[in-house]
Amino acid sequence: MSLRRRLLGRRPLRARLALVTSVAVAVVALGVLAAAYVVIRYELVRQLDLQLKQQATLIAQQSRTEPAGVLYGECTWLAAPACAQTVRADPAAPRQDGLVLPVTGATRRVAAGTLGEHYSNITLDGHAMRMLTTPVKGDRALQVAVRSDTVDKGVRQAGLLLAAVGGGGVLLAAGLGYFASRTSLRPVTRLTATAEHIAATRDPAHRIELAPYEARRDDEITSLATSFNTMLGELEEAVAAQRRLVADASHELRTPLTALRTNAELLARAERLTPAQRERAAGALGRQLREVTGLVNDLIELARDEEPQQFVEEVRLDRLAERCTADARGHWPGTVFTADLAGPEGVTVPGVPARLARLLSNLLDNAAKFSPPGGRVEVHLARTGSGLDLTVRDHGPGIAAEDLPYVFDRFYRSRQARALPGSGLGLAMARQIARAHGAELTAEQAPAGGALFRLRFPLPGPLPGEPPARTPAR
Repeated sequence: MSLRRRLLGRRPLRARLALVTSVAVAVVALGVLAAAYVVIRYELVRQLDLQLKQQATLIAQQSRTEPAGVLYGECTWLAAPACAQTVRADPAAPRQDGLVLPVTGATRRVAAGTLGEHYSNITLDGHAMRMLTTPVKGDRALQVAVRSDTVDKGVRQAGLLLAAVGGGGVLLAAGLGYFASRTSLRPVTRLTATAEHIAATRDPAHRIELAPYEARRDDEITSLATSFNTMLGELEEAVAAQRRLVADASHELRTPLTALRTNAELLARAERLTPAQRERAAGALGRQLREVTGLVNDLIELARDEEPQQFVEEVRLDRLAERCTADARGHWPGTVFTADLAGPEGVTVPGVPARLARLLSNLLDNAAKFSPPGGRVEVHLARTGSGLDLTVRDHGPGIAAEDLPYVFDRFYRSRQARALPGSGLGLAMARQIARAHGAELTAEQAPAGGALFRLRFPLPGPLPGEPPARTPAR
């Protein structure tokens, strides 16, 4: 197992984030401090070298006529110049005995002019010294040295100070990293607690509470908390809708099931009934069975809350509306159905023909149910801008203003509809089918009375007056 995995593998996200942040800041801080140490050491040594250079120049000017030998011999002094001597290229030359600074072959070459000046570090009588060897006139080499232990001491002190600062910086980085990770991940901690609370109580009404300053931040963690709250809102709404559906379904099923049980019990005592009574009971039982079957089928489709995946094809909406209108005439012989479908002839929409036929049938049945005897239901198909509008209008009592927002809700029935047959699911199913096809279904009050339902399909095809871009499949 690698070191990285051992350090980060089983630690919580907060600790890992704090550790990574602290290590990154520590590496940068230590790098900066190391660079500062190198610069300080270089500058101190460079100042000492400049001092030696100035002393060598001054001594060379003062000792042009003096013979080779020791010029200043107090090498342990801290004052400058502390230690200086001139050296001949020939070791056998006079005044080459008793020199206080070490003389090497490089020193002789400098005196002979074959090597340039250079600096070196030496140790004399237990003291660290910095020495400059430079050529002077008369085939001589001038050696000037000063104690460098003060510089070394300054470098050590600077190193210790920088190390202390670096250690403090690392500890500060660790503290700030932990604080930053704790503050930044606080919504994540709340998200975890909220998820655990919802899992334990099955109550999606709980939310992640964000402080005002946290809600104002525009970062990924805040966006995650906001998205989670939005998801919880959608989940709560879905759970509430499911509960309403179950409650409404149980309410709607209670009456027909009670009637079924009554008729079944009545037929169980058929020997006590006359033939006419048995026929009426059997007919009522059959009608109630069909009603319950239709209601259950509608509930199954609506409970999916989405359309099943079926084969989509190009549908001629004018032909589909004409066929649905003809079927409605057979189902409602007391209602007059008129269809004006010649406008956008040949224009198609992508969809599932059976589902679109169910949508139109629900609209036509709803219009006929609210029409007076001999009333007229008008079906009109027209192209408006980039859309295709199919309207179904009746001449009944219309939709009251307080009912308009709820006509597509499941099981919703206005006061006028409560005395009429039906379960209140037809319009809800129609809107679900419309949304699955990318269409919009709306209801409004017709200008001269009655209700008008408008089904609008977005149509990215050619503009009005241009030939259709798609070939109809039906």
